[in-house]
Amino acid sequence: MNDRPKTPLLDTIDRPADLKQLTDRQLTQLAGELRAETISAVSVTGGHLGAGLGVVELTVALHAVFDTPRDKLVWDVGHQCYPHKILTERRDRIRTLRMKDGLSGFTKRSESPYDPFGAAHSSTSISAALGFAVACDLGGNTPEGLGDAIAVIGDGAMSAGMAYEAMNNAGHLKKRLIVILNDNEMSIAPPVGAMSSYLSRLYAEEPFQELKAAAKGAVSLLPEPFREGAKRARDVLKGMAVGGTLFEALGFSYVGPIDGHDMSQLLPVLRTVKQRATGPILIHVITKKGKGYAPAEAARDKGHATAKFDVVTGKQAKTPSNAPSYTSVFAKALLAEAAADDKICAVTAAMPDGTGLNMFADRYPSRCFDVGIAEQHGVTFSAALAAGGMKPFCTMYSTFLQRGYDQVVHDVAIQRLPVRFAIDRAGLVGADGATHAGSYDIAYLANLPGFTVMAAADEAELMHMVATAAAHDSGPISVRFPRGEGVGVDLPERGEILEIGKGRIVQNGARVAILSFGTRLSEVRKAAESLGAKGINPTIADARFAKPLDRDLILSLARNHEALITVEEGAVGGFGSHVAQLIAEEGIFDTGLRYRSMVLPDTFIDQASPADMYASAAMNAEHIEAKVLNVLGIAAIGEKRA
Repeated sequence: MNDRPKTPLLDTIDRPADLKQLTDRQLTQLAGELRAETISAVSVTGGHLGAGLGVVELTVALHAVFDTPRDKLVWDVGHQCYPHKILTERRDRIRTLRMKDGLSGFTKRSESPYDPFGAAHSSTSISAALGFAVACDLGGNTPEGLGDAIAVIGDGAMSAGMAYEAMNNAGHLKKRLIVILNDNEMSIAPPVGAMSSYLSRLYAEEPFQELKAAAKGAVSLLPEPFREGAKRARDVLKGMAVGGTLFEALGFSYVGPIDGHDMSQLLPVLRTVKQRATGPILIHVITKKGKGYAPAEAARDKGHATAKFDVVTGKQAKTPSNAPSYTSVFAKALLAEAAADDKICAVTAAMPDGTGLNMFADRYPSRCFDVGIAEQHGVTFSAALAAGGMKPFCTMYSTFLQRGYDQVVHDVAIQRLPVRFAIDRAGLVGADGATHAGSYDIAYLANLPGFTVMAAADEAELMHMVATAAAHDSGPISVRFPRGEGVGVDLPERGEILEIGKGRIVQNGARVAILSFGTRLSEVRKAAESLGAKGINPTIADARFAKPLDRDLILSLARNHEALITVEEGAVGGFGSHVAQLIAEEGIFDTGLRYRSMVLPDTFIDQASPADMYASAAMNAEHIEAKVLNVLGIAAIGEKRA
């Protein structure tokens, strides 16, 4: 407790309603204390620091002006919601962020009425806020009531088409809706694209209209009390006349840009908008990611995601790796393939660092494309690159590739285009929880005709699969791999091309066969060691491919063992379901084969360490061992004797 910052004013705040009693000067003081508390908390838990520090003043101002939770405050993505959580009756739990049984790192409806809409993927806030606004007009209700709807969306999230779909609809409906564009010129990576340039230009250009010519649009909302009350009224008003043409064309009144760290600008504007807005309005707020904490401001990613760190120095306490991460192995393998083939290119959606493509961009800048937070576009862009004779690696997290699924089906699979999908963060990912789990890609890709679906069992296998994908021109192909470090196997200089649809026997045994797909193979090996001590020596096989299945391998395992167990880091409906379908069609179940499939449970698993999450999913070595004993009837015999 002694090393925590002094926060005398924050200590008096239990809920947002308490902010109504504070003066503007006190609200400014509160923002400073809230920033210190956020830094202190994240130093203990790790997490998304920079985005929250950038919206501290905005968070205080919004809760001071509006009446949450009756007014619905929707944070886009949720990276920036830690200060919001501190102010909304969760300060006592803030040091449990992203931990097992602790607070989610994102907004979450089941956690608090102050989180009216859960989010951990970007660009959904305007759609959600518009839904609340229309529900209010139609007589809908919530336990807290329905008031104003406010969406806070970052400039990075504005690069996604969904934001414009929502704005277009909102402009048409003309409902009272408040959208705050939090423009920090950065999402996770520096923003890319024409929209980023447009916003930068709005900020940088000198006002081209004088006040007397600005009595229309958003500026007309500003009454005399605002001009008298704001210290910088003239500068603010001139800034409001800068532009916003695009937003106004979509039917929004435009206010901005204003300084998102200056309470003397934020509070009057928000109060005026609350009092006077009738239709949709966009407030353009300029902020600085990582604001107020020098190590975050100096970092390349502005402290986007940090491990636990020392508050004084900012030095992160990262555990030293025993083996290279799967992401880094993928990146190096892709570089090796690209060096040998100038048709190989790479596409990512605002995640160059997270996917390892920053290394590719440094080496081959003309062949690397960050399309922004626009997975749908990224997939179709990759499809056309393939149609144009290139060899694109569409590199996205499993959870984000979901956002481009129609394009995977319609633009890639139906056209049999050889897009190579490199799917990072497969399986359960830990502290980000259910929203970021890569649980579904096996099922949603393996059901597509002509798709080749691979999963790496270790980092050497990943290198082989990158080489295999690079050489595969007869249709779409994917390789999935998890977050975190590998198992420490020896790595080849360059990957070898695998025969499509062929698995491998890892260990010959008897009675029961365990067929693994993906990196649970290391847990299968541990289970086999323990079983060996009990006199049971299972056959272990690595499937490598969920599609096409290795029919010969699977049927051999099924015919030559009493029992067959499949293991995969994915939801029901994936690899194990395809294996079961094959065995059923071949009539092997008719001869008495005992079959079990170990998959992720049919539930969303909350954040914890990956090991704890897999324990919850009953997919660690001890669970695999128990499954073998159970299917052979040995556990049941032991229980009867007891």
